[in-house]
Amino acid sequence: MAAEIQTFYDVMRAQGTSRRSFLKFCSLTAAALGLEPIYASKIAHAMETKPRTPVLWMHGLECTCCSESFIRSGHPLAKDVILKMISLDYDDTLMAAAGTQAEVILDEIPKKYKGEYILAVEGNPPLNEDGMYCIVGGKPFVEKLRAVAADAKAVIAWGACASWGCVQAARPNPTQATPIDKVITDKPVIKIPGCPPIAEVMTGVISYMITFDRLPELDGRGRPLMFYGQRIHDKCYRRPHFDAGEFVESWDDLGAREGYCLYKMGCRGPTTYNACSTIRWNGGVSFPIQAGHGCIGCSEDNFWDNGPFYHRLSHVGAGFGVEATADEIGGLAASAVAAGVVAHAGLSAVKHLRKNRKDDHPSPNHKTDDGERL
Repeated sequence: MAAEIQTFYDVMRAQGTSRRSFLKFCSLTAAALGLEPIYASKIAHAMETKPRTPVLWMHGLECTCCSESFIRSGHPLAKDVILKMISLDYDDTLMAAAGTQAEVILDEIPKKYKGEYILAVEGNPPLNEDGMYCIVGGKPFVEKLRAVAADAKAVIAWGACASWGCVQAARPNPTQATPIDKVITDKPVIKIPGCPPIAEVMTGVISYMITFDRLPELDGRGRPLMFYGQRIHDKCYRRPHFDAGEFVESWDDLGAREGYCLYKMGCRGPTTYNACSTIRWNGGVSFPIQAGHGCIGCSEDNFWDNGPFYHRLSHVGAGFGVEATADEIGGLAASAVAAGVVAHAGLSAVKHLRKNRKDDHPSPNHKTDDGERL
């Protein structure tokens, strides 16, 4: 049975947290969400007055990488989210209860907190053979998912598996693994794609929903704009090399050692919407491109079928320039964006080549520093 719901502030005070530390936490939470400092006071008020929200975290077909990512969050710490901000009443990976003692919670919480709890889903349900490819607690996962979602306030789809289908739904998809929003159609579904999502993105979304009691602003595909509003390419530290036409041509060549753009090595950064290049991973230490590997686009739909990962984006389509937004692109394949990317990269390369030629062969009218013509 779930414990009595308390406010966030009640729990912190019971643990000996000072008022100063509490306000500092609120300021850090506002910063992590990309909000102005004035919002720290609003967060403090919400934490002092609103009860901790019950959260049920279910697992379907997945590898648990989303949970592994979540528990490594640094701002806010996952332990603060789980033990103070929310009331995590069910998570078959993190909870101590097991068997019947655990499964009964999925019946009790929806009845006791009808319309007030959040359902978080990691993984997806397979629909083939009446859902028999994923059995949890003796029942097909898809049945339990529909039952628990019926009275939820909102549903969070953790990761690429829940958001798009991921590897389970890759061709030929024998189990008919299906994204959450194709099964739950009468509730708002917030998609947090990635394989896995960034830890601070996961805790940030939870923090926002608990603090402001509303959904974050979403793009046309159901992703929070605060974290998925820009492409990795837009804030990538290698972007100047892209603009200058300086690319890695083969692994471990001079360009790779100099940190040139990985676009020609298949990097999906120009077509992938995520916060990897700004928030980064492991407490802001690094992200795949910084480690020397191109983005594989794991937060985009069908990323597993959009490979091979090391093939350059070369399909030229019509319509979208290099600065297109996620909503403008909509559900089109990543190749539709590649037209603008290829054109931009080609133009940059031509400019770079011309500059090199000009430096090697100065014009007859070029003057030296002392004013003499060459």
